[in-house]
Amino acid sequence: MEIPRLHPDTIEAIKERVDIVDVISEYVVLKKKGKDYSGLCPFHDEKSPSFSVSPTKQVYYCFGCGQGGNTFKFLMELGKRSFGDVVLELANRYQVPIKTLEPEQKKELQRQLSQREQLYEILAVTTAFYQHVLYQPQGEKTLKYLKEKRGLKPEIIQQFQLGYSPEGWETLYRYLVEQKHYPLALVEQAGLIKARKTNNGYYDQFRDRLMIPIQDIQGRVIGFGSRTLGTDEPKYLNSPETPLFDKGKTLFGLDKAKNSIQKQDQAIVVEGYFDVITLHAAGFTHAIAALGTAFSKEQLKLLLRYTDSKQVIFNFDADKAGTKATQRAIGEIEPLIYSGQVNLRVLNLPEGKDADEFLKSSSESIQQYQALINNSPLWFDWQIQQLLVNKNLKQADHFEQVGKGMIQLLNQLEDSNQLAYYIQYCAEILSQGDTRLLPIQVNNLLTQAKGSSDVITRGQKNKARIFSQFNPDSLLVKSEVLLLQIYLHCLEYRQEIIQQLEEKNLMFSQSHHRFLWHKILEIQDSLDLGRDPENRLFSLLQDIYLEYPEQMKQVQCLFFLSENANEDIFRASMSIPSAIAAIEKISVEQYSQYCLVKWEEFLKINDFERSQYYYQEFLKSKQEIETLNQQRIGQNPG
Repeated sequence: MEIPRLHPDTIEAIKERVDIVDVISEYVVLKKKGKDYSGLCPFHDEKSPSFSVSPTKQVYYCFGCGQGGNTFKFLMELGKRSFGDVVLELANRYQVPIKTLEPEQKKELQRQLSQREQLYEILAVTTAFYQHVLYQPQGEKTLKYLKEKRGLKPEIIQQFQLGYSPEGWETLYRYLVEQKHYPLALVEQAGLIKARKTNNGYYDQFRDRLMIPIQDIQGRVIGFGSRTLGTDEPKYLNSPETPLFDKGKTLFGLDKAKNSIQKQDQAIVVEGYFDVITLHAAGFTHAIAALGTAFSKEQLKLLLRYTDSKQVIFNFDADKAGTKATQRAIGEIEPLIYSGQVNLRVLNLPEGKDADEFLKSSSESIQQYQALINNSPLWFDWQIQQLLVNKNLKQADHFEQVGKGMIQLLNQLEDSNQLAYYIQYCAEILSQGDTRLLPIQVNNLLTQAKGSSDVITRGQKNKARIFSQFNPDSLLVKSEVLLLQIYLHCLEYRQEIIQQLEEKNLMFSQSHHRFLWHKILEIQDSLDLGRDPENRLFSLLQDIYLEYPEQMKQVQCLFFLSENANEDIFRASMSIPSAIAAIEKISVEQYSQYCLVKWEEFLKINDFERSQYYYQEFLKSKQEIETLNQQRIGQNPG
C-alpha cells in the first residue's frame, strides 16, 4: 500500500527531535571543524573531506559533488528510499506519534511501520532461542566445539551471541508461530522457515547447526550464518536475502569493529566468521568479514567511512582458493584502488594458514600477527609477488610471462610517481641482480608501458562539478550568489536586500536563483523573516527541496559557506551595495547594447528622430555604468 500523506505536525515533531549529526555520524566519520562537522562524502569517491554538516542549521552539503539537504534528504539519497519511508523510520526511532491527513488510513500505516520492526523482533527472539538451546543438553556438542576446538571463552561466545539450532524439522516454526504467535508470513519473510514443496506446511531453514547472528551497523540482528558440525552440505549456510538482509551490502562484525577501526584508522578484512571472532578475542577488534561473497565496491565504501587514512588489509586464506579470492576482490574494487582512494595492503600468513589457525598456532602468535600486519605489502607489491610464484626468470618462457604480467599491472597505474617507482622496482626484479641490465630493463618497460605514461586523472573528474553552473568569471552570477547567501545566513540584512531589489526593480538573472527567490518570498508571507532567531527559513526551504529536487539541487551550495563566502558575509554591509551595483550594472549594460543596436538600425533607414533618442539613451546608460562601477569598486574592499 502507498504511504498516505503525513500530517505536517508529524514532520515538524521529527525535525525537533532528530539531530542531523547523530544520524549522519552512523554512516560517516565526522570531525569537529569550527561550528560544523566535516567528513568524507558518502555520495562520491574522494580522498579529502569536502562533506560538511551544520548542527545549527540541521543541513549537510558536499563541496565536491553538490549533494545537500536535511536529515530526510540524506537518508533518502543514501538508501534510495521514499520520503514517507524515511519519515516513518525516524518517527519510530524517535518515538514520534504518527498523524496522517487521512485518519482512516492510520491503522494500515501503523501496520506497515510495525512490520519491519516485527522482523527485527522475530530475529532477536530467534537469536535468544538459539542461545538458550546452546546451553541445553542438545547443544552440548556445539558448546564443546566452541570452547575446545575453537578455544572461545564464554564472554566471546556471549558477545557474538552464538547459538545452536536443534535437529527437529519444525522446532523453531512451532516456537515462533504456535508458541509466540508471530505471523507465519513474517517468520517466512525473515528467512527462518521454508514452505514444503508439497505445500503441506513449513520446515526450519536451519537445523542442527552452530548459529552465528549477522547484525547491521546498529547492532540489530538481520540474518544468520551457520555451520554444520556433521556431514550435511553445505558446510556453511547463510540466511536468504530478506527485506532486512542483503549479504552483498553487509559486513560481518562491523557493528562491533567500527569504533576500533576509527581508533586504529585501519580495517582488517578476513574470509570467515571465525576468523573475525578469533581476531576480536585476541584483541584485533578492527577485523570484519565479507559474507562468503566477493568483496564488493559497496562493501568497501561502507568500510571506508570509518577510516580516515583508508587503510584496508586483506587477510584472506593463503591457500590457492584464498589467493584467488584476494585477486577477485582486488578486481572488484580496482577503480578505487588505482585512483588511490583506498590504501590497500595484503597479508598472507605463513604455511597457508587462515587467521583463526594462525592465532592458535603458538603462544607468540598475537605478537607475530601484529608484526605481519605492520609489514604487510602494498597491494601492488603483492600482485608482483604473485607473478613470481613458481616462476624461474632464467627460463625464457617464465621471464616472458612475468614481464607481460608486469606491463599489464603498470598500465593500470594512474599516479606518475607510483609509475616511476614501480618501473624501477620491476626492472630490478627482471635484471636478476645484474646492475648492467637495469637501464635496459627500465627502457624496455618504459617502451612497452607507454600507454601508462599518459597518466589518467579520473579521480579528479568528480571535483567541484556543482560549481560548473556558476561561472567564477561571471560578475553577475557571483553577485547574485553573494546576495542570496547573505539573505540566507544573515537575518539582520534580509529587509535591506528586499528593499534594494524592489527600489531598483532588479530581478535575478539565473533561473535557479529566481526559483529560490520566489520561494523565499512565498515563505515570507507566513513568517517574519526579520525576526527569525531559529532561522526556520532553512528548514522550510529544505522541505521545498523534497518537492522540487531538480530546481533546489542547483542552489543547494548556497546553504553552506566556503571560507571566501564567510569573509564576504562578514563584511555584508559593504558587500550588499557592491553586489546590488554589480547586478544593476549588468542590467544597464544589456540596455546599453540594446540602444546601440536600435540606434544603428534606425540610422540605416534614415529615421533620425528615433535614432537620436536611442543614441542619447546609449550615452546616458554608459554614464550610469561608470557611476555604478565607481559604487561597486568603492564598496568592494577586495
